[in-house]
Amino acid sequence: MLAHSLLSVLVALPFIGSLIVATVHERARKAAAVVAALTMAAGLVILAALWPRIAEGDVLRDYNAWLPQQGINLTLRMDGLVWLFELLVFGIGLLVVVYAHYYLSRRDSASRFLALLLAFAGAMNGMLLSGNLVMLTVFWELTSLFSFLLIGFWRRNAGARDGARTALVITGGGGLCLLGAMVMIGYMAGSYDLDVVLRSGDAIRAHPLYLPALSLFLLGCFTKSAQFPFHFWLPGAMAAPTPASAYLHSATMVKMGVFLLVRFSPVLGGTAVWFNVVAGVGMATLTIGAIVALFRHDLKGILAYSTISHLGLIVALVGIGGPDAIVAAIFHTMNHAVFKASLFMAAGIIDHETGTRDIRRLSGLRRAMPRTAALAAIASASMAGVPLLNGFISKEMFFAETFAWHGGSAFDDSLPYIAVVASLFSVAYSLRFVHSVFFGAPAQDLPSPPQEPAAWMRRPVEVLAILCLLIGIAPSVVVMPVLTVAAGAVLGDDVPDFSLALWHGINTPFFMSVIAIVAGCAVYGFGRGRIARGPEGPPLLHRIRASRIFDAVMVQAAWSLPRRIVRALGTERLQPQMRLLVLAAVAGCLLALWKQGATAASVSAAGFDPAFAVLWIFGGASAIAAAWMAKYHRFAALVLLGGAGIATCVTFVWLSAPDLAVTQLLVEIVTTVLLLLGLRWLPQRHPDPAFREGARARLRRRGDLVLAVICGIGTAVLAYTVMTRPPGNLPSDWFLQHSYSEGGGTNVVNVILVDFRAFDTFGEMAVLAIVALTVFALLRRFRPAVESNALTHQQRLQNDHDDAADGRERGDTVRDYLLVPSVIMHWMFPVIVLLAAELFFRGHDLPGGGFAAGVTLAIAFLLQYLAADVTWVEDRLRILPVRWIGLGLLISAGTGMGSWLFGYPFLTAHSRYVAVPLIGDVPAATALLFDLGVAALVVGAVVLIQIALAHQSLRWSRAREKSRKEDG
Repeated sequence: MLAHSLLSVLVALPFIGSLIVATVHERARKAAAVVAALTMAAGLVILAALWPRIAEGDVLRDYNAWLPQQGINLTLRMDGLVWLFELLVFGIGLLVVVYAHYYLSRRDSASRFLALLLAFAGAMNGMLLSGNLVMLTVFWELTSLFSFLLIGFWRRNAGARDGARTALVITGGGGLCLLGAMVMIGYMAGSYDLDVVLRSGDAIRAHPLYLPALSLFLLGCFTKSAQFPFHFWLPGAMAAPTPASAYLHSATMVKMGVFLLVRFSPVLGGTAVWFNVVAGVGMATLTIGAIVALFRHDLKGILAYSTISHLGLIVALVGIGGPDAIVAAIFHTMNHAVFKASLFMAAGIIDHETGTRDIRRLSGLRRAMPRTAALAAIASASMAGVPLLNGFISKEMFFAETFAWHGGSAFDDSLPYIAVVASLFSVAYSLRFVHSVFFGAPAQDLPSPPQEPAAWMRRPVEVLAILCLLIGIAPSVVVMPVLTVAAGAVLGDDVPDFSLALWHGINTPFFMSVIAIVAGCAVYGFGRGRIARGPEGPPLLHRIRASRIFDAVMVQAAWSLPRRIVRALGTERLQPQMRLLVLAAVAGCLLALWKQGATAASVSAAGFDPAFAVLWIFGGASAIAAAWMAKYHRFAALVLLGGAGIATCVTFVWLSAPDLAVTQLLVEIVTTVLLLLGLRWLPQRHPDPAFREGARARLRRRGDLVLAVICGIGTAVLAYTVMTRPPGNLPSDWFLQHSYSEGGGTNVVNVILVDFRAFDTFGEMAVLAIVALTVFALLRRFRPAVESNALTHQQRLQNDHDDAADGRERGDTVRDYLLVPSVIMHWMFPVIVLLAAELFFRGHDLPGGGFAAGVTLAIAFLLQYLAADVTWVEDRLRILPVRWIGLGLLISAGTGMGSWLFGYPFLTAHSRYVAVPLIGDVPAATALLFDLGVAALVVGAVVLIQIALAHQSLRWSRAREKSRKEDG
């Protein structure tokens, strides 16, 4: 049981560490690094504790119900393959954190970088441990988001912004493809549970949706792992800080596509399409990346294309399939993470100490940086596949798989030759990396004099270089147990008897290695001068770059084409857009009624009360009058609009919906006050009293009136028909029957909101919070215009007269509208607070609830702002609405997650009676806590908007007074 619980800790650990690091002050850089390092170390400790179970071949699972009816649950799953990738995440993550502490300059925000790095590790963790397909895709997209933030860490660098944007578009688009694939795979398997899917390979391959699902799946994997033709985002991502490159682009992010290909190879592999597409794309990426890497002049550019090439090698192995190929793919994934992370760090050291990464300016650094030169040479030799290093063993396994027979097609027969050609270029660019940088005459024009870095900046590189040597010399001791368990998690009982010995005799793979090494040295030796002087790309092809094609397509697809469509069909005015939306809704309703054969006789007039008709004649007249008066007197229009709202409120009471009536009345009060405050910011009407609308404008207004009447009548008839239908087979009947027995409350509306449909309510809470924060942010930057000093005295008098005639809509304070003394409004505060408490506590059984209580409490605060000056209120009431919003979300989310402690899905509510002394049994439900979060969030959202408007009013009033004083 403890082992299963550790999986949840493992997922939450990096996110918790990220939150802690994000709160560390910028001056406490060492503290942030220590917390980040301890987080990674704690992950390694957990992995060590889980190893005995994993070594026995167990699959650890931790199940938390989320939406069990839809098959979406928070299922965590760890087997040998996941354990191995987790080791890379935390092991290399720990080394990168240590390295980053010394790499980042004092100008860089270390806490922000480390917080993003830990958050990315958490997203990677979640993806690896996900036992549910939908949950897996969520974490998959989170990695794209956090990688975007890491790549664009240096926000003032245009290259970083472009690289981050390109990476997000490519990998995010691939994530959407992966989501579609996972939905189809879950449908074909009959479950989104990963264990069920892994057992359904035969059924999935035989299903008609296999090819569409495979296509979308491969698009997701290829984009994330930078496979041709989606490889171009990775070189652009090299604008990220080197620690991010060493982590994301060698050990974690780019390995996600490889992980999924290996994970799902027993389910989707084994077909001719899989072999031709996956192996073909892998071999093409391997070759193209190796060739281009040789001609790059930026150190990180060389490593970026070499990463693309080696990822293509791994993908080709997965595409080849077969037990030995899968073992080789997993092994080379480990090896590549080790030597490529060390090379990225070495490149970062060179850049950090010399001030440049241009290989044409670097030479002879072995004299000033001998230890760094030795470490880089070991990692480069491993990348080239030199014997006695880890890269040599896995590359020989790759050669063996390309030489084996897989069907006898022309592509199959060409695999060994493609592998040798790509490998010789791998040797050439590895040799260039070492020789051009560390050998030759010392460089003379470097921005900084070269020297060895701080010892602890070099320690991570030393650890990885030692691993390259240990794995290459004693692979059976160092990695054999882990590799066997990881391969067993994928292949099951089909794990082959593979050998990691240093010497397998003189055989075909050995000859292929010798040819690649000799030919690679020759290519570099004969072409060294031309490569150094030439452009960054192979001859004749350096002008053709996928990144340029992508930029051109994005300009057309995301800028030029949409602008043409908007010019042809769109408008920036709100009224035509609303008219089109309403017309579309009317057309849809008429089409539905026509298909159902509905007529006017379908509307029942039984029980119709003439008094109800009088009520709605009053409401309709108020609405029409409000629209008409908006041309002449906005304040009067607002009052009439309130009359229509009161008619709606009475209608709810009439039709036995008191809960809705209470909510409608409270919302009407709040919206009226907020609109009243916002009147002054509306544009002034036409200044010329003789101005008259043209015939076209009058025709448009009459058309809008007809459209509004049609929609209003249709909505009213639809609502009346639904609400007056006799009880029967309606969804509401189920809620009426089960509200008390299932939700513990007699107020059906409130039980639906906080129990049956609590997840929807939680989403609406998030939307309301976003809206409030957005309004606040917009109003903070809004600077209303003040009357110009150039106005004459007569013009000012005329404006004041217009303000008075218009209900003083541009007056200094809202108190000008009110006849209620401010002292009474102050006295109302405790009374309204008690009313809010009453509505809150009775809401589960009687009209009220968290939303009504929150709006009521917000009205109490609004009255204080209406009765007094902003500064007077804030000197006496410290509200902090943003904290109310955050607290509300936390309370509701915490209530929902509390059900997990008892093995129930998220937001499962519990109700019971609690015996209270002197009172008796009192109904209590966990939904009350959820409702408390709703109330807190509503208070925060409404008051935040109110505060923003109040401060704008104060700012405008002061500016207007200053303008008048300056004008004399």
